Formats: sequence, structure tokens, C-alpha cells
Amino acid sequence: MALLEVKDLHISFKTNAGEVHAVRGVNFELNKGETLAIVGESGSGKSVATRAIMGILASNGYVKHGEILVEGKDITKFSKTELEDMRGGEIAMIFQDPMTSLNPTMKIGKQIMEGIIKHQKVSKEEAKVKAIELLTLVGITDPELRFEQYPHQFSGGMRQRIVIAIALGCNPKVLIADEPTTALDVTIQAQILELMKDIQKKTGVGVIFITHDLGVVANVADRVAVMYAGRLVEIGTSNEVFYNSQHPYTWGLLASMPSMDAEGELFSIPGTPPNLLFPPKGDAFAPRNQWALQLDFEQQPPMFQVSSTHFAATWLLHPAAPKVQPPAIVVRLRESFSSEGGVLD
Repeated sequence: MALLEVKDLHISFKTNAGEVHAVRGVNFELNKGETLAIVGESGSGKSVATRAIMGILASNGYVKHGEILVEGKDITKFSKTELEDMRGGEIAMIFQDPMTSLNPTMKIGKQIMEGIIKHQKVSKEEAKVKAIELLTLVGITDPELRFEQYPHQFSGGMRQRIVIAIALGCNPKVLIADEPTTALDVTIQAQILELMKDIQKKTGVGVIFITHDLGVVANVADRVAVMYAGRLVEIGTSNEVFYNSQHPYTWGLLASMPSMDAEGELFSIPGTPPNLLFPPKGDAFAPRNQWALQLDFEQQPPMFQVSSTHFAATWLLHPAAPKVQPPAIVVRLRESFSSEGGVLD
């Protein structure tokens, strides 16, 4: 059984302007010890879907339809108390900005201890021992001294390590990382990513990694799910998405990656995402897709199977569709990846 299964998930928000259809029929699963990266532009529904898994949607948001199964239990039917017991215990989350996650008036040791005491029912002395062990695990030197310090006494990278320690406090089975390295410089970013991989090897935790940076994805993910306008448009192993992507939106994301071989301006996907107050008929990416067929404007494509682990929602995979090739820049990137021994090795 998968650690986590999301089935036909629909999430909406009530606003003064009407209903925003933020997530529209998303399906994916996460297995023990696996990292699933969810990628896409801002507003594609990545964070909303995972906040629903945590049960922390905004007050005007709600799960309209679908199931979120954690080891077979549908948490969309949980009471508020049951959700509170689950958060931190079975599922934990690392947020993008540690300074908005940490209480600036509370010593970091106490913040790490809070969840341990709540979920593991241990004494303060036992919780302190565990907190110091976690600080050591995430690479904080002098953990006994640091235990007594406040968030402002740490650098941005160290604060992110502390947030990771808090998330790991109760040995969660699922860890959601919502763009945890976006605010960090590339050197610290690499350290945090390496830390997360090391922790995963030691604990077997399943990780959902939310990002818009495909360079990060190449370093951390076993599988990649690409989201656009509240839907999954492609999902597969990292190698399949990087070397054999099938959806034009995925091609656009790959082409937008900075490259040493790039000539002239960076590629950007033309146009803007649709307004999800009024979800478009057909494929939401069609107005921005140079390979769009007439059918794309009329009917939403199903998920076509490319391999046993690779699926993409594009009418270009229909047997009757014209055969097209990805843009030259994507072909060059694939050749570059291969000549370097593969970015995913």
C-alpha cells in the first residue's frame, strides 16, 4: 500500500468574485522512501493540493470532491481533532520561509520540543534530548548552546535546518517540502538538498517536494508530477520527464531552464495561465501551445500512457494526431544531459 494516495482531488475557494477552481481532478501517490516532485508555475495548484493533505487550507477553501488516503485512511473525512493529531505525527511540512514558520519570541529548543511532547507523550527532559539529537541530525553545531537561542540568532540556512528538525520531530511518514530552498543562495541550497536526501536514507520518509526549479528536481526527485491550471499534465520518473517528456507545457518548462549552451535571451512560455474563476473548456494550456489542435480547445485530453510509469495529458499522444518534435532547445538540453552522463545520475 502507498503511504499517500490522492484520488480525483478537486479544491475550490469561495471569493467575492465567485468560485475559484484551484485544483481540478488531481491523482498521484507517494511510496515509502520516495521523493515526488510537483512542479509548475505559480498558481498551478501545487501548494494548495499539499495544504489540503495537511488539512490547513485557508478558511474559504474546501475539498469539493475526491479522497486523500494516508495509509488507507481518508483524511478528508477527519474531524478537526483528528487532523491535529495527524499533523506533525504522520505528516509534516517544511514551509518556504522559515522566519514566518518560527516564533521569533520563543527559543528554538522549545519550538522543537512542542511537537515531540504533543505527539509522542514524553517528558520535557526526554523531549529536550530528542530535540538536541535532531539539531545534530540537521547539522547544527553546538546543539546544546543553540537550543537556548532565538531564531534571529541564526542565518537563513540554519533557520531552514531548524524548520526541518521541527518537521522531523515526531518521525513523520510523509514530509511535504514547499519550496524550502527558494530564499537561499545556491551554496546553502545545495547543502539543504543534500541534508534532506541524507535524512530520507536514514528514516525512509516519503517526501513531496514542491518547486518551480527543474534544476532542483534533477537533484532530488525519483518521480516528477507537472501541474498546470490545477491539473496534472504529466507524471513519470525523473528520467522520463527530463529525457522523454511528452506534454508541450513540460517542454516549455525545460526550455526555460538556464543553460551554459543557451544563446541569446532565455526562453519563456508565451501568454499567461488562465483565470480559474472560469476554467477554460478543453486543454487549459491550448492558448499558449504552438502545437495545439482544434480538439484541444474543445475537449480536455485524458491521461495517455507512455510507459508503465509515464503518463501525459495531451492530444498529441492520440494515434490520429500529427507527429511533432519538441523544440530544438529541449532536444539540445537532452543531448547535453546525456553527454554529461545524465543530470539525474
